[in-house]
Amino acid sequence: MKIKLDENMPLRLAGILAKLGHQTDTVPEEGLSGRDDTEVWEASRKAERFLITHDLDFSDMRRFTPGTHHRLLIVRLGDPGRNALVQSVQTIFETEDIESRKGSLVLATERKIRIRRPEQASDNT
Repeated sequence: MKIKLDENMPLRLAGILAKLGHQTDTVPEEGLSGRDDTEVWEASRKAERFLITHDLDFSDMRRFTPGTHHRLLIVRLGDPGRNALVQSVQTIFETEDIESRKGSLVLATERKIRIRRPEQASDNT
């Protein structure tokens, strides 16, 4: 799977995800650090990459509608230290069926994973 890590995610995740068989690039590698969320979003969409972020702004389904992107994972932890973020994302990729989440918004916390599929988003409009 092709993945893009937002600038707020630990860079070492790229190597971990590569070992799990994923092609990963990062916002800093592409010179997108500090850019508006919309620019990061568009770069991810154009490259058909699964965007992984810690930025809750991406949960605004009016701006970032499920089904208009490849996949989106937002990791929200009570203690969002780098080690906790790495462990959370690694666990999700090792235990969840991420491949079946095409077009979905996945919100992961310490306690649960919520999934908003494209058809659910259109039901709320």
